[in-house]
Amino acid sequence: MKATYMFGAGDVRVIDAPMPVIQQPADAIVRTVRACVCGSDLHPYHSLPTTEEGLSMGHELIAVVEEVGAEVKTLTKGDFVVVPFAFSDNTCVFCQEGMHTACVHGGWYGTPQAAGLQAEYARIPQADGSAVIVPGVDPETASDDLLASLLALSDVYLTGFHAAYMAQIKPGQTVAVVGDGAVGLSAVLAAKQLGADTVILMGRHESRTDLGREWGATHVVAERGAEGIAKVMEITNGEGAHAVLEAVGHMPAYEQSYGIVRPGGVISRVGVPQYEEAPIGFGSLFGKNARLAGGPAPVRAYLEDAIRQVLDGTINPGKVFDRVVSIDDVPAAYAAMDSRESLKVMVDPSL
Repeated sequence: MKATYMFGAGDVRVIDAPMPVIQQPADAIVRTVRACVCGSDLHPYHSLPTTEEGLSMGHELIAVVEEVGAEVKTLTKGDFVVVPFAFSDNTCVFCQEGMHTACVHGGWYGTPQAAGLQAEYARIPQADGSAVIVPGVDPETASDDLLASLLALSDVYLTGFHAAYMAQIKPGQTVAVVGDGAVGLSAVLAAKQLGADTVILMGRHESRTDLGREWGATHVVAERGAEGIAKVMEITNGEGAHAVLEAVGHMPAYEQSYGIVRPGGVISRVGVPQYEEAPIGFGSLFGKNARLAGGPAPVRAYLEDAIRQVLDGTINPGKVFDRVVSIDDVPAAYAAMDSRESLKVMVDPSL
């Protein structure tokens, strides 16, 4: 079985790995229909220490169920499923409160608990609580556009949606999105779905911001830092944005966010923060009565509704994918996303 491993910064390889097997009675084994490379995969791509064993990569997947463990009740062989980027039981107290990424029996892919999902086959722990069936769709005959949009639900779109949801966006509000990557663009789409009137996309890559405009951005601000803050304040008549959706994870993006949030507003972060310490005092959050929200998206909490929206054509989040590669070409996909030649790359194991 082919699988993607990272052996150090910039060193991505496709290797022959053992076929996954049922390890726990709640597991399922699935065959990959589509996987992809995530912007968060680029963090270790820049910084992972060199190792001989390598790090199993990937956490976004749509797949067909091949085998289920003895305790799996909701899935059977042949089911077509969306697999969220974190696994969860969907029954613990945190799952019931909608925080599946804090599941007491959950975890992450690409860890000792579960191998990564940029592979031809994968083991899905807590399969009943994690994988969600796509009703009435045959992946063998489904359109590429439909498969792309379903794949986007495993992480990227619903991470953008989580940013908007945690910001409690209300109809008529002004929303600023910091970052024109795939998650930022997804946040634009989600903000419009929740009724935002003005959506300001802060990004400077025209091919990306064009999609942002298609998805509902009313303004694009290419400037950064103090100039970017001034531009947003000009657009908002000096008031700032009710909600700032930060989809980058680096300190300059956070600084830009607290510079443009309006008094009483909220900053919702879904870009994985590459820092632990950040300003929260009078000049950043406290003086504005601004709130800080966001975190790892509990994709499982949103999946059923999002699948229905994709199937009925309400949303088409798969437009974030601008390149498709075979699994053998995954290392080139990392390089293309790192150099910004590609926005987000899909992996089709059948190629």
